[in-house]
Amino acid sequence: MEILNKLKNLDAYPKVNEDFYNRTLSGGLITIVSSVAILLLFISEIRLYIYSGAETKLIVDTSRGERLRVNFDVTFPSLACSLLSLDAMDISGERHYDIRHDIVKKRLDHLGEVIDSRQGDIGAPQIERPLQKHGGRLDHNEKYCGSCYGAEGSDDHCCNTCEEVREAYRRKGWGITNIDLIDQCKREGIFQKIQEEQGEGCNIHGFVDVKKVAGNIHFAPGKGFHQLSFPFLDVFSLQAEYNISHTINKLSFGTEFPGVINPLDRAQWIQPSSSGIYTYFIKVVPTIYTDIRGHKIYSNQFSVTEHFTDGNIYPRPLPGIFFIYEFSPIKVLFTEENKSLLHFLTSICAVLGGVFTVAGIIDAFVFHSHRAIKKKMQLGKQG
Repeated sequence: MEILNKLKNLDAYPKVNEDFYNRTLSGGLITIVSSVAILLLFISEIRLYIYSGAETKLIVDTSRGERLRVNFDVTFPSLACSLLSLDAMDISGERHYDIRHDIVKKRLDHLGEVIDSRQGDIGAPQIERPLQKHGGRLDHNEKYCGSCYGAEGSDDHCCNTCEEVREAYRRKGWGITNIDLIDQCKREGIFQKIQEEQGEGCNIHGFVDVKKVAGNIHFAPGKGFHQLSFPFLDVFSLQAEYNISHTINKLSFGTEFPGVINPLDRAQWIQPSSSGIYTYFIKVVPTIYTDIRGHKIYSNQFSVTEHFTDGNIYPRPLPGIFFIYEFSPIKVLFTEENKSLLHFLTSICAVLGGVFTVAGIIDAFVFHSHRAIKKKMQLGKQG
């Protein structure tokens, strides 16, 4: 019994007889408000416990020799698909001109509706008595060897397609000024296709695989019939000015992860009176996102600035859109984490105790203020 009495003396929560309670209207209102606050904060803590949050960490990017997939979806409302080409190059010297694989082009009418969708180049070659390198037409059972129109690398060099003629001119650093004079291009129906698509637009989407080094991706009119480093020569007499107005529906570097924001998605630019170069300077930040199960997503974030260069200068610049990108030396690590059960219980206790304590202070202040005012009013009446 002595031990039990000693335990009673240690009680930090002495009980008060209900006969001594003084319940008030203000106390009832404060109780309701504090109960609602406790409920809302309790729900908020449960949500934070159930749904994971991401911890951010910065490290130096030491990766080497990796490759990167650049995903894009760009619409040109006033540029025909036959005139649109995609080139990519980087500082390591890797260059790809008029990329066609993993890319789909959709012809659009003036309302933006899809007319046709295709992957690859324009039409198929028509091998019907093509022009030989020696100047005559191909005879029966004769091996075809087309002319490179002065761009041959050797005496036995043949250019049998429009693409091979263009490639030969690239190696020489020349530009083709009149496509209608190239027999291979005429047979493949390129010039006719361009005339058919007058006034149309084009949507081009897909991806390109590039090295993880600084470089640029270039959307250009002219179907690649000019050298990128060579002053622009107008290829087609039917279109002296190119309208490079565009809408970037999607642009991302690598696989997307939860919560990523790509600043160029749905970006739109309207060309002023003259054509020129529209350049996006992109800073790419390598990112690794690790979900709650430990699965890693290797991706990238990026920031961007924009600049337009008017084409009314000499030498006239190549019109088009450039995405010039470089990589940050800093890598961002996102790691999904859930709160521990102990942390959750601690937060719940803090919510309950904090709200209860603050409500008690407010109730005491209101109660004693009301008593003081009431007492002064009684003394005033007696005086």
